[in-house]
Amino acid sequence: MAGAGSGNHEEKPEEKPEGLAALVRSIRAWAGELGFQHTGIAALDLSAAGPRLLEWLEQGFHGELDYMARHAALRLDPQKLVPGAVRSISVRMNYWPATARDAHEVLGDASLAYVSRYALGRDYHKVLRGRLAKLAERIAQAAGPHGCRVFTDSAPVMEVELASGAGLGWRGKHTLLLDREHGSWFFLGEILTDLPLPVDAPASAHCGTCTRCIDVCPTGAIVAPYRLDARRCISYLTIELKGSIPEHLRAAIGNRVYGCDDCQLCCPWNRHAKPAVEDAFAVRHGLDRSSLVELFGWSETSFDERMAGSAIRRIGYERWSRNLAVGLGNAPTTPEVVAALQRRAADPSALVREHVGWALSRHAAAGT
Repeated sequence: MAGAGSGNHEEKPEEKPEGLAALVRSIRAWAGELGFQHTGIAALDLSAAGPRLLEWLEQGFHGELDYMARHAALRLDPQKLVPGAVRSISVRMNYWPATARDAHEVLGDASLAYVSRYALGRDYHKVLRGRLAKLAERIAQAAGPHGCRVFTDSAPVMEVELASGAGLGWRGKHTLLLDREHGSWFFLGEILTDLPLPVDAPASAHCGTCTRCIDVCPTGAIVAPYRLDARRCISYLTIELKGSIPEHLRAAIGNRVYGCDDCQLCCPWNRHAKPAVEDAFAVRHGLDRSSLVELFGWSETSFDERMAGSAIRRIGYERWSRNLAVGLGNAPTTPEVVAALQRRAADPSALVREHVGWALSRHAAAGT
């Protein structure tokens, strides 16, 4: 909780309409100084999102993300997270790594490991949360004690809905936030506050009749416009799923070992995307061009050391190895690939052994 207060204070001069408008102008300026590219203010009415969320959950599209169902009420009522909150201060920060090897080239070379562009650098949770905390402190210094809390993909908050309501973009057919001037290669964060700040106008939608993101999805996870079946999504399968990846989906995963960007790479609006200016999101450890064989050869100690400070570390060495085994099963059959898999055929992890066995059977079939 940053700048926490009771939320029952008397109105101060800076909380009158003219004072609040000036405060918003200051918030935008402070956010820019802290590295955020856009800031907007939204009310916390999520009533229109409720039926869509509940229907999505009823259809089981959340897979093993049990917390989505457990915390549905919290998602739809932010005041349960921050009592007295009436506004979201939503921000975004670009992460497109301009110096990374071309994403299409990596996807096109089945011997390489594709890592989602957002995870090539440091963990965005820590970067954004720290900047948001500083922004909340600046607001508290100007407005006095008030109820607020910072979030960035770290609690049951409907970030895309709030960011859309704050004018940061519209929800695309792939369910991600889109902006006409910046595409979708950015992180979102927000401060829920009890300050009655003037709100921004929501952004209008501009997907039109385009269905490129739906058509390109390797596993058919975007089952309809604005409707994602997480159980088929490669990001879910390689990051959130703790157990075995369904065998019928493994071939379609290709060389994507952590996340998937296909729906963003094909989006016409991303031709306007701006590169990251935050050094923390620069590529680390050559993850934009590493071979599957090289990464599969890492020990658990190497993984922990090299992935320290990375979002990838949270899936752990076992799931990382599982994903790489799938990638190697989809790679061209070479002595190096087969040898790398054979070296871990007796891996201590049953999960890894299963996926290595599948991969070796693929190469055995290819050699007959």
